[in-house]
Amino acid sequence: MRSVLRLACAALLTIACAATARAEVKLTWFMWSGSEPEVVAWKHVAELVHEKYPDITVEFQTTSFPDYWTKLPVLAASGKLPDIISLQSLRAPGFAQLMEPLDARIAADKFDIGAFEPSIIKGLQRGGKQYALPYDFGPLVLYYNTELFAKAGLPEPRPGWTEEAFMKAARALTKDGTYGFAVSEPDAFIAFARSKGASYLSDKGDLDLTNAGLKKAFADYVALVTKEKVAPLFPASGTQSSSVANGRFTAGNVAMYVDGPWQLLNIKKKANFRVGVAPVPVRSAGSITITAGSGFGISATSRNKDAAWKAVQVMTGPEAEKYLAEAGRAFSARKAFQENWFATAAQDVTGAREAINAALATAEPFVTTPNWSVVSALFLQYAPLAYAGSETPEKVLETIQTLATQ
Repeated sequence: MRSVLRLACAALLTIACAATARAEVKLTWFMWSGSEPEVVAWKHVAELVHEKYPDITVEFQTTSFPDYWTKLPVLAASGKLPDIISLQSLRAPGFAQLMEPLDARIAADKFDIGAFEPSIIKGLQRGGKQYALPYDFGPLVLYYNTELFAKAGLPEPRPGWTEEAFMKAARALTKDGTYGFAVSEPDAFIAFARSKGASYLSDKGDLDLTNAGLKKAFADYVALVTKEKVAPLFPASGTQSSSVANGRFTAGNVAMYVDGPWQLLNIKKKANFRVGVAPVPVRSAGSITITAGSGFGISATSRNKDAAWKAVQVMTGPEAEKYLAEAGRAFSARKAFQENWFATAAQDVTGAREAINAALATAEPFVTTPNWSVVSALFLQYAPLAYAGSETPEKVLETIQTLATQ
């Protein structure tokens, strides 16, 4: 009888082990990153999923930001999309179709979508459907080198500072091999253009880069390099212009550049000077910056959608958001953890709280067209021609408009 019981127990144990083995799920997650500190941060977020759900493992896969948007369609075409896809609000119109709508799962779990900033929740929607949960959002702001400002005897920029004050500082800071500002586009340029009242979209929401207002705004922006010579020439390398600007800024070679609060992790890791933050300068239409953000969703072809949904909730959950905010990798999309960015990541960053709050007060959501990845790539390709003086700014915009709308 004991032998029979032992055999029965052994059989039950075997069945239990087999069931456990079957329950283990390995998810793939594709995300962009631009530095080793970012990779470390994302791997930590992936590990949080395994800690909460020991039967789920998230394999982190990464590439550079520009390459991410070219590789994603290739993976889709070959049927090799990862289980979890990272999505930027600017690219949601062009890539949401690769993803599973989350609305039914949000409703079934009574998931608290109200914990997030409404603007980025909407930014990750397409056709009224939610395709990703956000982990960050924020306005483009101006980072500056406080030590270079002090050395030049200049007052540090504050909310309300004018275009005239910006140009005065940029000229004074351009000396001894250092430049006052680093251009990047199209995002930073769009913020400057909107502050001049220029639009990059038509009234119907179509791409419109050839209107008179935007041409004038781009010519003024290019003039920072060609005429004013307060910004260095941007290399025609196809490299993401904001990455080049970031590298020049953190190396101390330029005094100011425009980026988002999500970049603070990389700036603090690389810069050996005290960093300051200010809104973009007030121009004819005010200081009107743009907000954007990113999140995580489930690929439409994933075979592990239930597990991926669990993972996405953890990856955008309170513990992950607190970690990313304090590391400086995210101005949290969860309203409850935005203070963590201020109190920890930006505690020694001059003017950070004042600048972010002022920027948000006048910011606009960065609305884009479905082909915005193409538009951005074309800016990287053709804008250097204007900076080099081999093509007029107006002609560059006309070329981008034509190629982007063919």
